[in-house]
Amino acid sequence: MSFHATPPVRWRKSRRCGASMGCVEVARLDHGTISVRDTEKATDILSFGVAEWRRFVGDVERGRFDQD
Repeated sequence: MSFHATPPVRWRKSRRCGASMGCVEVARLDHGTISVRDTEKATDILSFGVAEWRRFVGDVERGRFDQD
């Protein structure tokens, strides 16, 4: 009998966060899902498919969510 453990999720956060804990972390799971969480509420996790994530990142890069 063999046991294959799931590797731990590697969460990444922006270097712009600095010492602040009010950041967003992102992780890619083995099956391609992208997960996002708030560092202050690490148990609240949102998950997105690859196509959804790419669309979101594209919208961010185009400034769709910029506030004046």
